[in-house]
Amino acid sequence: MRRVVSLFLPHWSTDRLRRKIAKLSPDRRDGLILDRPLATAIPDHGRRIIAALDADARALGIRAGMTVTKARSLAPELQVVDAEPDNDLQGLRDLALWAGRRYSPFVSPDAPDGIWLDVTGCAGLFGTEKALLKDLHRRIAGSGLSLQIAVADTAGCAHAVARHVPAGRPVTIEPGAQRSAISILPISALRLPMSDVEGLRRLGFERIEQLIGTPRAPLAKRFGRELHRRLDQALGLLHEPIEPIFPEHLPQARRGFMEPIATAEAFAQVISDLVEDVVGQLACIGKGARRLDCYFHRVDGNTQAIRVGTAVASRDASHLAKLLSSKIETIEPGLGIEAMTLVTPLADVLAPRQGEGLENRGRGPDLGALVDALANRFGARSLHRARPQPSVMPERSVVISRALTKESGAGWDDDLPRPARMLDRPEPIDVIALLPDDAPRLFVWRRKRYRVTQGDGPERLHGEWWRESGDEADKALIVRDYYQVETETGGRYWLFRLGDGVNPATGTMRWFIHGAFA
Repeated sequence: MRRVVSLFLPHWSTDRLRRKIAKLSPDRRDGLILDRPLATAIPDHGRRIIAALDADARALGIRAGMTVTKARSLAPELQVVDAEPDNDLQGLRDLALWAGRRYSPFVSPDAPDGIWLDVTGCAGLFGTEKALLKDLHRRIAGSGLSLQIAVADTAGCAHAVARHVPAGRPVTIEPGAQRSAISILPISALRLPMSDVEGLRRLGFERIEQLIGTPRAPLAKRFGRELHRRLDQALGLLHEPIEPIFPEHLPQARRGFMEPIATAEAFAQVISDLVEDVVGQLACIGKGARRLDCYFHRVDGNTQAIRVGTAVASRDASHLAKLLSSKIETIEPGLGIEAMTLVTPLADVLAPRQGEGLENRGRGPDLGALVDALANRFGARSLHRARPQPSVMPERSVVISRALTKESGAGWDDDLPRPARMLDRPEPIDVIALLPDDAPRLFVWRRKRYRVTQGDGPERLHGEWWRESGDEADKALIVRDYYQVETETGGRYWLFRLGDGVNPATGTMRWFIHGAFA
């Protein structure tokens, strides 16, 4: 299912200028004051008209297309500067390229005040689609830009909702719900020429739902095919491609084909050739790939992409090709692929190695390759490693870090084994045991009885006096006696008692389960 994000920047021109002015020293701002209404103007037949304005200027009744003279009569404090359309477009392109490095390989400017992101298959990098949109919104808003975000199955629906449904947070249109989402929106939301919008209004059309239920032939005869093309694109009846952009200076390679290809074997062979070309370019600049985007250009004008990342910089051509080839199954070739492009949007410095390019033999297991394969299949956020850290309490003796974090040199005591799986919080259990030192004979956990056949312990742990907590199982000064027990069904569990079994001052004598051995 395709998912497209429309990022709408309602005050892009003025927001960009404010950011630019804020970076200048006060003596270089040409008298501009940051907290006053701001607008941009363009020449028009010997006069100047308003091209863009900020929220403060709009609140004063000023509108785009109004002459500067009239605008200043309404708001004498209005600041007007010359519009910079070329810089605005370049700024949008730069913003799109930034979003492409972080969120999706499919990004494109949506001039004059937005960008597109095709996030199909990208939500897993952030856990959920909602988390991706939240991160995008937080980062853009944190840079001082006004924005509205919408995501839908179609670009037309996302574009319409982002511009006509004001919201302080991203708006998500559920899959297949684009028709109901745009029905009540005005017909101007379809990105039609203003002349067509005015003509439709004269005929009594105000909302998109009126167009959906009206016979097409009379309207097509009067307004042409553009009207229903935009409507079908928004409803998902007609595909609307988004042509991705990427910096030209990045290491990249492209292959065009005399005849379209459509098989996985052909894709894998072309990927291998493209990777060899890109690896050669990376070696010349002393870098290694951290992220690769492979674009598949279909004969119908549609473009699809796959993205892979590496935990560390790499120029291992066979490894990179294998990562890309593992995602070929996500490509729908349609009538065939007429060209393929491989781009390296992210690369890190990587010094040359002796024997680079030769087959990797006798070097032991390649942990980086394993991490890359798992991360690209299950998501980087699903992959981590547990490292020991100094603490008496078991739950505080483990810290979660990135998969390839360097070894600290610390380790666990082999004579005091810990369970492979520990509960986030110890859970209370009911126990039959002979005090003070015997292992439990039976315990009840989550309403299920476990009969113990053998046990080992106790291992006594004293709390950390510098820590205090309100949770009974985490009291800093309470003694814990741990037991390893095995049940008659073969399960091995890690239980503990609060207290030494004799002195009430050491604990309440309640029992808890803390983990299970493999």
